[in-house]
Amino acid sequence: MSLNHLISIRDLEYREALLLLDTAEQMAATQSRRVKKLPTLHGRTVVNLFFEDSTRTRLSFEAAAKRLSADVINFSAKGSSVSKGESLKDTALTLQAMGADAVVVRHSSSGAAHRLAHAGWMDLPVLNAGDGTHQHPTQALLDAMTLRRHYKRNPSDPDVEPLAPGTDLKGARVVIVGDVLHSRVARSNVDLLTLLGAHVTLVAPPTLLPVGVENWTCDIEYDFDKALATDPDAVMMLRVQRERMSAAGGGFFPSPGEYHTAYGLDNQRFNVLNPECIVMHPGPMNRGLEISAEAADSKRSVVVEQVSNGVSVRMAALYLLLATEGNTND
Repeated sequence: MSLNHLISIRDLEYREALLLLDTAEQMAATQSRRVKKLPTLHGRTVVNLFFEDSTRTRLSFEAAAKRLSADVINFSAKGSSVSKGESLKDTALTLQAMGADAVVVRHSSSGAAHRLAHAGWMDLPVLNAGDGTHQHPTQALLDAMTLRRHYKRNPSDPDVEPLAPGTDLKGARVVIVGDVLHSRVARSNVDLLTLLGAHVTLVAPPTLLPVGVENWTCDIEYDFDKALATDPDAVMMLRVQRERMSAAGGGFFPSPGEYHTAYGLDNQRFNVLNPECIVMHPGPMNRGLEISAEAADSKRSVVVEQVSNGVSVRMAALYLLLATEGNTND
């Protein structure tokens, strides 16, 4: 892989996206063994630099690095020098001086990961674990990995051959619903899924769509039921990011009840889905708001599988950035 960082899906070419997904499948195959740890990154140090709260993403990156035998340093802005006013630049210089080999960064400001990677403060690979409302590339990759498995084959059927390397998502129909305005997951998924050949439809009220969304490589729909009538292969429900809404003064929809009625995957909508349509969610879920308990806990829900695939995807990203020829820092 020619990339030195993983900042945005838009930095990836088609072949690079497929290489990441194929490598993630190889990593997933090793995780069924009794001993899951690989010696690949032995002696390397990965820093998880999290300026924004996270559970799934931080733990997933930590598990991925440790399963590749890397040492992991977890850095939280709370209680650190950052809370005392240390700049991003000084933090970067500190990490370089400590001998880190790669930095995983999550930040509330859009563009922070790009700044860290390209400002010249350090010479380390940077993996974006989510920056503001901009991008979350590994989330999109794990979503694509999950969708690819279900769209191209049934992973629960042991008689079906594994995915062939280079398998894309041509022809898949994906409906992404909810708080698109505040969602880096939506942006990254539109970029990646369409790159791989899928057809994506965004569904949201006008107040939860960003300026310029008409220029994205997807369709826009305001009527959830109309979007479901297209017989999608996957429905991805986005978390309603009430913390960002509160910071912006609120007023994005009349009430939680009205939002659920118009844009929630309730039992009625869930029951009319094609039996082969999978239900996705980046988590954490607001049950009863964007998704019903029945839909979240059904056999067609792949939310837990997404979490599992996240470890494999992040193992693949770390491997390709740190362990392959041309991407080492030795």
